[in-house]
Amino acid sequence: MAERGAGKQKQAFLKVDGETTLMTFLQDQLPDKSRSNIKSLLAHHQVCVDYKVITQFNHPLKAGQQVVVNWSKVQQVNPHKGLKIVFEDPYIIVIDKQPGLLSIATDKEKERTVFRILSDQAKRINPRSWIFVIHRLDREASGVMMFAKTKEIQQKLLGASQQDIPRRIYVAAVQGAVEVDGDTVTSWLKEDKVFTMYSSVVPDDGVKAVTGYKVLKKSNKYSLLEVTPQTERKNQIRIHMKDIGHPVLGDKKYGADQNPMRRLALHAHILGFRHPVSGENLRFEAPVPGQFYRLFER
Repeated sequence: MAERGAGKQKQAFLKVDGETTLMTFLQDQLPDKSRSNIKSLLAHHQVCVDYKVITQFNHPLKAGQQVVVNWSKVQQVNPHKGLKIVFEDPYIIVIDKQPGLLSIATDKEKERTVFRILSDQAKRINPRSWIFVIHRLDREASGVMMFAKTKEIQQKLLGASQQDIPRRIYVAAVQGAVEVDGDTVTSWLKEDKVFTMYSSVVPDDGVKAVTGYKVLKKSNKYSLLEVTPQTERKNQIRIHMKDIGHPVLGDKKYGADQNPMRRLALHAHILGFRHPVSGENLRFEAPVPGQFYRLFER
């Protein structure tokens, strides 16, 4: 057992050695806790198995799994119809955002954002709480995002070594049939006076952006791509899709003249990273909306 519940620590990380049930396992691992104490932990969403919240006391366990006990209560709610909390512990929040919801405030809209919703939720539990941005996602895009609960955790995630930085895999539906089944796009991005990003092939003429992609499906009209950005730049994927001559569907700003899904056809599908406290390798997935696949059924 890697105990992190004592003193100032907020979690206990417990390794499962053999087949058992969750209640039996927790009673063995937490001998100072009564059965009622453990049921309370379960009822308040404070127990995760392999980073998924479990509330059933008879949940089966197998050797090799990890059980995490959060000593502080975590409010597991979905505070907005356009936002679903995928995972939350005392250090991070992972969400699945629907299209139409801003990630962070702009000059035009400062209230109805993911950041504001999560901040308000945190402050209802503790008025001194703050939320810190790790990722941004365009208003009309969807998918998985992560926020930190402390400045220290934010800096640890943003300043991680190259192999440990959070990685996202996207799915994008783009115009036309992409001829090359897989490739990498590299350019240098700059922002003009009206805050529109554009691409330059001149080395060091802006910030370097690298995007890999591979074709998952295609027809005469559209292509479905798995996109793996190696850097996280503003509008990077959208610009690089324009660069290869296949703008993201619904992206009028960067060259699209088709919008069959009535939204930006970009979805943050998978998020993988090393937990900043436990060191565990985590992977979260936001299912690709069915409308992406329906484009290829017509």
